Amino acid sequence: MKTKTVFIAEDEPLARETLRNWIHDHPQLHLIGEAADGAVALKNIELLKPEVVFMDIQMPEMTGLEVVKRLIHRPEYIFTTAYDQYAVTAFELNAVDYLLKPFSRERFDAAVERLLEVSATSSDDLQLVLKQAAEHDTSLLKRILVRDRGHIFPLAMDEIEYMKSDEKYTVIAARKRTFMVRIGLSELSARLDPGKFIRIHRSTLVNLDFVESMKADEQSQLQLQMRDGTQLIANREASKMLRNMAI
Repeated sequence: MKTKTVFIAEDEPLARETLRNWIHDHPQLHLIGEAADGAVALKNIELLKPEVVFMDIQMPEMTGLEVVKRLIHRPEYIFTTAYDQYAVTAFELNAVDYLLKPFSRERFDAAVERLLEVSATSSDDLQLVLKQAAEHDTSLLKRILVRDRGHIFPLAMDEIEYMKSDEKYTVIAARKRTFMVRIGLSELSARLDPGKFIRIHRSTLVNLDFVESMKADEQSQLQLQMRDGTQLIANREASKMLRNMAI
């Protein structure tokens, strides 16, 4: 298998070291450079022309999103950030994956596996191809067909771990991967089992089967620890509802 050249753009030394070590564990990846701020990342990515960039979003001098928009060289991106509000923007920039800090080694490996398996296509191709059928059927959805980088396959609703939305797009986490579909979260949630899928925020829906644990933060809002290592915060109303569900 052809080795892919990799660049790390990350301002946190510990996160940069972790990515470096994990990348070195993958023989298909070859690290050729690093940067601790956006300006240096922009310069060195253009110079070194890596095939893959692990791109932090919040960095000094220039954000990761700004770097991507200014680059002439077009590598594949895996975004790494502590802020989940940039997920849709990342996928609009054709990101291969979006790792929400603190992410686990398992989640990192899944992103690399996806990187190595899929062929590059525009995220504009991602869509929910059963949308038309859903408009004529009011029963609960059991599966949907999703299009991901040249492939169409069925995705059972029971496989979905959580969903996050931004206006007309929804990012679905399932099978240790993420998919972006062109349909609103409200439209999807109306067809889901309310005993399993809980709306914890205006833009976030979780499958309780994939929640590892919950604990209250300093504002008494519940912090949900997902099985893949992702941490999600329930708003006050959802936190109260979840507490009432506890036996």
